[in-house]
Amino acid sequence: MEIIHKYFKNLSEKQIEQFSKLQDLYQDWNLKINVVSRKDIDELYLRHVLHSLGIAKVMLFKPGAKVMDVGTGGGFPGIPLAILFPETQFHLVDSIGKKIKVVNEVVAGLGLENVKTTHGRVEDVKDTYDFIVSRAVAQMETFVRWNKGKITKKQNHDLKNGILYLKGGDLSDELKLYTSASVYNLTDYFDEDFYETKKVVHLGMKYKG
Repeated sequence: MEIIHKYFKNLSEKQIEQFSKLQDLYQDWNLKINVVSRKDIDELYLRHVLHSLGIAKVMLFKPGAKVMDVGTGGGFPGIPLAILFPETQFHLVDSIGKKIKVVNEVVAGLGLENVKTTHGRVEDVKDTYDFIVSRAVAQMETFVRWNKGKITKKQNHDLKNGILYLKGGDLSDELKLYTSASVYNLTDYFDEDFYETKKVVHLGMKYKG
């Protein structure tokens, strides 16, 4: 939990309490339904919570914004972002039912009122969003295809509405098609070695006409 304080100084007491609960909630649920690797559960804040919050170093979501987390798995990056931005609406989607079950239990355990979940494929989601977030669930070209037509027209943020994607490694080939993409190195924000190759990719997307 200290690592969250290190980079996010202005948390409310409620947010500190919610972040503090994450370890016990995930350890408890991971024993029943394995959604986080055994190795990672011991480094939950470094490898999952702070990594998720890397998006918050690039984008401060405004009150009333709508964000969809595609392929949320155990709730990353959506749950940490929902704690940090309590006035932003988050929709967490995953095609694997047991993962959404864990997400629902963690959301209930934290008392998060700004999160809804869907067990299903993102292609079947009919709503539109300011931003779509995710952690490397597919190649960018595939991910863009999945989310076509899901971006809201009205712009309310400094960055253009679209995708905020947590990715790692050399992305030059993957982003060749996307000359407008911006890449933010998480080493610019976090000191830990874990973030040496980690990045946030922002890709503005066309809204549904």
